Amino acid sequence: MEIIADEKFNNTRLDFAITNMLPTCSSNNKSSAITRSKVQKMIEEGAITVNSKQIKASYKIKIGDVIKINESMAKNPPIVPENIQLNIIYEDDSLLVLNKQKGILTHPTPNNTSCTLVNALLYYGCNLSDIQGDERRGIVHRLDKNTSGLILVAKTNKAHLNLQKQIQNKTAKRKYLAVVYGCIQEDSGIINKPLVHHMNKTVKMNVSNEGKEAITHYRVIQRLDDTTLLEVELKTGRTHQIRCHMASMNHPVYGDTLYGAKGFKSRMNLKTKEQLLMSYYICFTHPISGRIMEFQLSEEQYDEDFKRFFDIIRR
Repeated sequence: MEIIADEKFNNTRLDFAITNMLPTCSSNNKSSAITRSKVQKMIEEGAITVNSKQIKASYKIKIGDVIKINESMAKNPPIVPENIQLNIIYEDDSLLVLNKQKGILTHPTPNNTSCTLVNALLYYGCNLSDIQGDERRGIVHRLDKNTSGLILVAKTNKAHLNLQKQIQNKTAKRKYLAVVYGCIQEDSGIINKPLVHHMNKTVKMNVSNEGKEAITHYRVIQRLDDTTLLEVELKTGRTHQIRCHMASMNHPVYGDTLYGAKGFKSRMNLKTKEQLLMSYYICFTHPISGRIMEFQLSEEQYDEDFKRFFDIIRR
């Protein structure tokens, strides 16, 4: 598809304009509505260009710009239900709280449409919110593939919007356990560094003044010989936020090869499935009843890497 911009979208952000140009991928399927995040991903991957050049999502359109859109990338392939075990911590008519295992994505991506939490939820067969399209049915917030732990799933659009607002307004609390390389001297701290996608890659983040606000609070739980166990609380929810922030302090998360773990050694010598990072606590207000809902994983509910970590430090 080729569009020549007129005054309707003059001085409008590219991602916003494209989202409105492509309201749906199929006119008779509400759940296939294209999302702004999907458009941003298409821009990052070069499926949308302006004047034959790859442009940032924040680019302001000018009258006469020639916008080319690879429509095939806007069409989401069907998401197939898969029999993947779910560890359900809590469930009612509005939501689920799950303990996600390591090794599975939260939702499908252009390069991976199977073995995700969404595939498992579709097989489970409960109602799921659909305001973010089929690829993210029920997903209020995400966890990285090799980050385990507590995650919220919305069954209705009403619950989804309410929970999403709580996360955006920072009234919902999410805390993680993280093991990082090196000994952090301060008992607690705040990392306030904006994050942006690394060049045009979507799998890595960088600290940059041009990025979006990202705030991470951390507290030392235990200092070991050459690693530190932290409790980390997110005040924003950027991609790879904890991992990128800790690496920016020269304390990358243990086992996190994407953010520099290969350059560090530890006498602990624990072999892990990538990063030692787990969402172990979540607190929010129930979207219907208004009750405060609080969940914290017990040690027997930790992933296998964390169980072995605690076995080692107690010897």
